[in-house]
Amino acid sequence: MSLEYLVDEKFLDRMDSELTGWADPVARLRDALVKNEFELYCQPILALSGEMRAARDCPLGEVLVRMQAEERALLPPGEFLPVFEHYGMMPQLDRWVVFHVAQRLGRGAGIPRLTVNVSGQTLQDAEFLPYVATALSKYRVSAGALLFEIDESDVLARLEAAVRFANAAKGLGCGVLIDGFGRRSVSFTPLKVLRVDFVKVDGSIVRKLLASEAARTKLAAIVRVAEVLRTGVVAECVEDKEVLARLTALNVSHAQGFGIHKPQPIASL
Repeated sequence: MSLEYLVDEKFLDRMDSELTGWADPVARLRDALVKNEFELYCQPILALSGEMRAARDCPLGEVLVRMQAEERALLPPGEFLPVFEHYGMMPQLDRWVVFHVAQRLGRGAGIPRLTVNVSGQTLQDAEFLPYVATALSKYRVSAGALLFEIDESDVLARLEAAVRFANAAKGLGCGVLIDGFGRRSVSFTPLKVLRVDFVKVDGSIVRKLLASEAARTKLAAIVRVAEVLRTGVVAECVEDKEVLARLTALNVSHAQGFGIHKPQPIASL
């Protein structure tokens, strides 16, 4: 290995640290996990139709995570999740989130079922779901109260791992949801092979719903397939009443977005 290569690697490592703003990114993330320097938020998901609406207006809520920064500010996910991903530490963060969500559910979360995002790295972590089972048991939480959101891009990139994860999660009694559906999909096969409880339609479709016939056609097709597969449909990024009315007319079962509920600290639910 040439000296020039070693110098280049050291230079890039140093510049990586400057890019994140942390002298040692891995140590900073580990320290944050140990010291619980994260806060959980939740965005309620509204039921739009039938029995689900009658049972409870917001039967679901998506869990979001923020990281504490200097002067008590909170970093949004885009500021720190890429660092976790780059250093292969997403399973550690996902464990932290699951543990604290189980703790909150055990105390009473205000929303009966919470969805937790899991990364592509976590899909391949054989020890993650046993950890989930332990956390749920510790706080005496029914597995049915927890659903895992798997992003469509991770499903397409790691289909075999996603199927194994989904089967194991459902074996525990947890639910499964595909997030961001329609962003890249040209096939409904992932919905069938993962046997998901919900599919969340990507915001790029929902935002165009009023102006684009193609978006309405795509959403109508998703709803038809979901009805056959007995899968709930969540439309994300809903920002106004007109879109909400169109979703209801198209028989979409659930909606989520700033026009319905903004994310709030999970402790306030």
